[in-house]
Amino acid sequence: MGKSMTGKLTIAGRSALQRHSLTAIVAVALGLVAVAALAAGTQVFDPKTRKWVDYDRAKARKYYAAHNQVPEAFRPQMVKFRTAEAPGTIIIDGNQHFLYLVQPGQRAMRYGIGVGREGFGWAGIVRVGRMAEWPTWTPPAEMVARDPNAVKHAGGMPGGPDNPLGARALYLYERDQDTIYRIHGTPEPWTIGLDVSSGCIRMRNDDITDLASRVKVGAKVIVLMQGAALYKGV
Repeated sequence: MGKSMTGKLTIAGRSALQRHSLTAIVAVALGLVAVAALAAGTQVFDPKTRKWVDYDRAKARKYYAAHNQVPEAFRPQMVKFRTAEAPGTIIIDGNQHFLYLVQPGQRAMRYGIGVGREGFGWAGIVRVGRMAEWPTWTPPAEMVARDPNAVKHAGGMPGGPDNPLGARALYLYERDQDTIYRIHGTPEPWTIGLDVSSGCIRMRNDDITDLASRVKVGAKVIVLMQGAALYKGV
């Protein structure tokens, strides 16, 4: 898929204006590029070895069960990060499965994330409209229509350890409108580093709790599927 020349927030090849009445402008002139399908052997970039490595779901789940942790590359760490964005800005590199919280001094806190599976990736500029601890999960009507397992929670699933939103949720807004997308925790930490969600950005519960403690309501959020290297130092 090519660039979105209108600059509108775009989801799965369709204008978000058509799907959710959103009009977020991508200031970096990057349109949506659909994320890769989830498959065994998915490759991700390991910044420690500076090599592309295989990362499949079954191995990730087995590793997490044995070590109770995600691979080192996806654990929170302070990194060099060259950007013109102000401290407190969140930049999401969906292609590499990293979220960066910009810090002073050309640095950023980097966290591993899971992103939208094929057909559910998106890109744009939004903001944190509100935050919640152990939030209630209410699947959107579109999810209820396509997923029989979501029907029983159509009225809302109370917060808790099995709730898909995990320990915290940052609700992403375009102007004053809820985009229905969140940055949130997950009861499935072994999915960090994979393309598995319905468009939300998922993090380990410990990581989203840490992020929420550092972020303010109103914070700018830049979501990229490709091209976040424009912001990164070496």
